[in-house]
Amino acid sequence: MNLQLTEDGRLRHFLTIEGLDRPLLTRILDTAESFVGVGERAVKKVPLLRGKTIANLFFEPSTRTRSTFELAAKRLSADLLNLSVSASATRKGESLMDTLRNLEAMQCEMFVVRHEASGAAHYIASHVAPHVSVINAGDGRHAHPTQAMLDMFTIRRHKERFEHLKVAIVGDLMHSRVARSQIHALSILGVPEIRVVAPRTLIPPFIENMGVHVYTRLNRGLKDVDVVIMLRLQHERMDSGLLPSEHEYFRYYGLTEERLAVADDNVIVMHPGPMNRGVEIDSDVADGPHSVILQQVTYGIAIRMAVMSMCLGNPPAVEGGEG
Repeated sequence: MNLQLTEDGRLRHFLTIEGLDRPLLTRILDTAESFVGVGERAVKKVPLLRGKTIANLFFEPSTRTRSTFELAAKRLSADLLNLSVSASATRKGESLMDTLRNLEAMQCEMFVVRHEASGAAHYIASHVAPHVSVINAGDGRHAHPTQAMLDMFTIRRHKERFEHLKVAIVGDLMHSRVARSQIHALSILGVPEIRVVAPRTLIPPFIENMGVHVYTRLNRGLKDVDVVIMLRLQHERMDSGLLPSEHEYFRYYGLTEERLAVADDNVIVMHPGPMNRGVEIDSDVADGPHSVILQQVTYGIAIRMAVMSMCLGNPPAVEGGEG
């Protein structure tokens, strides 16, 4: 049985894209669609999670992800607890499980977990009380499922359907939990051609087993693609010697308008952030007409509202959408 699902097939935890099916991913996208307009209202709130308490447990630094989860919870009218882990009891010797038990005793119904260790969110979900849901906000190199889903939502908003797309993911594949989740989501949603582009030193072994086409030359990898997803260089997770320099990396793999010209005329450019301008992407592209990077941030709130409401059993009624 999938730990993420209830006995009747509803979402209980959201830990990884892997193992979920297309109808469920489509349901998340459709539910998010119903939340997009909330941010445009004078009062940016709906009462779906009124009376629920959500705890943000960020053991790893984050600005964008933590902020959008916080906004998502508040727009659903939930009570929110932000745990500052650097100043918390876990730094004073208290075990992780003792911290969780104390939060459960405070009647928290959801933990949003970001952790530097792969598998941390899954471990926590395996040990929480039956009434608690866990959302993975990024664990090590393993998964970042809500980021992948907001990327899928952005693609669907611009391309409508997934079945005829060519998508290229470019950059530090070796250390990217986002890329792993994106590949799973794109495959499940029916994208027929997923390309990954990177220097050989940043391509994980056996990545072909995920059903992707591997390129080491950017111009070939971008040829005729409909979507380009750029990844940042994750120096904090790198061993030395994987790259000569950032300048050299940009020379061969940085996305410029000239290199983007080989893609489809209506290509969209995405980036999960934070961006390193002049390293993986040129400012003319990041701020140009093909960029949808800021829209990704906006849609991130709607996706996280959707996942939170679905995990806690209070999604709004939605119409069937494009798949």
